Amino acid sequence: MKCPRCGNENCQVITQTSTKGKDFSASKGCCGALILGPIGVLCGACGKGKQINSTNFWICSNCGKKFKV
Repeated sequence: MKCPRCGNENCQVITQTSTKGKDFSASKGCCGALILGPIGVLCGACGKGKQINSTNFWICSNCGKKFKV
């Protein structure tokens, strides 16, 4: 793979991960415990709604340009 900026062929693949949304919700865990008992706590701890996105990029070791293919 050649870098579009400098033309260097020494590029490597990196993965960038981003998360979005809420993780554990104490209020949902407490409400779930009141309604469903001990299993309701797990409903608050499940992290439902949390999204993890991964994107692959190439990065040039010469100039540092990050680019997608």
